[in-house]
Amino acid sequence: MSGTADPERFDGMLLAMAQQCEGGVQELLDVFFGFLARKTDFYTGAGVDPAMKMVIAKFEQHEKLVAERLKKEKEEKEAEEKRRKERIAKKKAEEEKERSKVEEEPKIKELTEEEAEQLEQDLKKEKENSSSNIANGTGDVESKLEKAASDDEEEDEKDKGKLKPNVGNGADMANYSWTQTLQEVEIKVPFQVGFPLKSRDLVVNIEKKKLCVGLKGHPPVINGTMYNEVKVDESTWCIVDSKMLLINLEKVNQMEWWSRIVTTEPEINTKKVQPENSKLSDLDGETRSMVEKMMYDQRQKELGLPTSDEQKKQDVLKKFMEQHPEMDFSKCKFS
Repeated sequence: MSGTADPERFDGMLLAMAQQCEGGVQELLDVFFGFLARKTDFYTGAGVDPAMKMVIAKFEQHEKLVAERLKKEKEEKEAEEKRRKERIAKKKAEEEKERSKVEEEPKIKELTEEEAEQLEQDLKKEKENSSSNIANGTGDVESKLEKAASDDEEEDEKDKGKLKPNVGNGADMANYSWTQTLQEVEIKVPFQVGFPLKSRDLVVNIEKKKLCVGLKGHPPVINGTMYNEVKVDESTWCIVDSKMLLINLEKVNQMEWWSRIVTTEPEINTKKVQPENSKLSDLDGETRSMVEKMMYDQRQKELGLPTSDEQKKQDVLKKFMEQHPEMDFSKCKFS
């Protein structure tokens, strides 16, 4: 046998054999040694002792390879865990830096006389518009709510036929399932095989916008262009319970929901995504608050209503004016 021969060239046939051996490894060994006994002179050609020594030598050779591979996999797993913790620490540091910037921004700005006069006119105009709407029994909010409802009906028409998201805001496909948060996508691929899965049994190719996943010697379970780009260096995969492949993809754009994994698969209706049922609970306090605020502001904008920041400004200005009726506010602006 050539030393450069591909050690995996018979994997397809052996996997097919293993899948038919309901008794597991023991039955597979029975099949193999039975073949040697019936079809070769393995036991009689050189004698029993040399044959046994050959079997033990090959066992020890491959046992050593397995030990080396397990050691390497453990080191890779530890390195990936270290990178994951570093990414989390980096994100927290960036969020803290951003929060500090916001806190350091001035809350009160001095206006010029022209800006103060313009503000006074705008406030007066806004008050007149508000009174007019109340008197007529209708308001801008109502009309925008009606418009939003109409838009929803149109969007519902476009979304007909799309899948309803599962509890993880993804979908349960025929051969795999996936869930997502704004930051990442998690894919679970179960394999119905009669042996413990190892990394060498799988094909997992993660590119910036392409994904190929499957069992060696079999058609891929997932293969195609992804919905959007991922960070290849920060995306990982592992085998769970020797039966299932777990893939974690980190999104490049962390402000959107994916409608599918690859473009050839059916889409989910992202309007029915429910973040409160996703993994928001797994996020740290600051990140979760930021995501919830972003979603609230998006809904407010769609309805033509003030965002949380705009509402806060209005509330501060109103409260301050109520507390100081004797003061002239034409020179001040809260922002």
